[in-house]
Amino acid sequence: MSDTTHLLIPYAASASEGCQQAQQGLALPHLDRLVARLSPYPAHSDSGEETSFSAPHERALARAVGLPFDDGRIPWAAWHRHQQGQPTDGEAWAFVTPCQWQVSTDHVTLRDPEHLALHEAASRALLAIVSPWFAEDGITLHYDQPTRWLASGPLFARLSTASLERVLQRDVRAWMPDAKAARTLHRLHSEMQMLLYTHAFNDERSERGLPVINSFWVHGTGPLPTPAPAPSPAPTVLSSLRDAALNEDWRTWAAAWTALDAGPVANLLRQAEGGAPVQLTLCGERNALAFHSAPRTLAQRFQSFFRPLRATDLLKKL
Repeated sequence: MSDTTHLLIPYAASASEGCQQAQQGLALPHLDRLVARLSPYPAHSDSGEETSFSAPHERALARAVGLPFDDGRIPWAAWHRHQQGQPTDGEAWAFVTPCQWQVSTDHVTLRDPEHLALHEAASRALLAIVSPWFAEDGITLHYDQPTRWLASGPLFARLSTASLERVLQRDVRAWMPDAKAARTLHRLHSEMQMLLYTHAFNDERSERGLPVINSFWVHGTGPLPTPAPAPSPAPTVLSSLRDAALNEDWRTWAAAWTALDAGPVANLLRQAEGGAPVQLTLCGERNALAFHSAPRTLAQRFQSFFRPLRATDLLKKL
């Protein structure tokens, strides 16, 4: 229903030991009452793995706005361009994020691009430096944001890539695209590392105490479906758990959950109690569980009375 209020909560849980411990003392009374009132929504729930290229909340959001949600091939870049009123020309698009790969003896870690202090002028200057190398492989780069460019080219038509959030603070080697399908991309990574290693652009950044930029990450690949998805209300994505989860700061994560429960979740509960149609989607690192306003079966009513579903039990399933 177009008038349904839909909340989507990413990073609602993690399989990490620290998160499991944090959940033991987590009290979410409004979420308890909300899921007891709503019905499961299997058609909008989703199962995956921690190693899936696309996170559950990305798959859930894609489903909600009418995009294909094949793992690693959600065309976020093409959709973004379409949302901006720009033509996609039937091409395959991708996001390209300039970043720093921190190399150690046993890890190649992708640092958070937001910590690069990369402003628009510097980003455009870097774009001008690397664009000719990409162009040789049929890839056209376009400026979009300081830490995110747009790219178009045949390479991205069926290339599966891990979303940026999957790779942040992690070893990139576990998240690289298939070597055979992404031979061009792997070569470009090597070329960019050699190009930028001694480039004046990075020398100047080092002199100012700024992190060097030595690589890039490709994500959000694919062409926009034809016809393009009709405009539809997107869910409200509540991202306040994200940073704490990515940094594995579970005390802050638990405090953020408490605030969500007392704020947006309590508001959604009041709407549901008032008879308004609502939907809730909880997303972890593996799965997404959806609930909505719908008549409950006799078995569901029986279970909710004698064995009420607890929010903390749900989080373990994510």
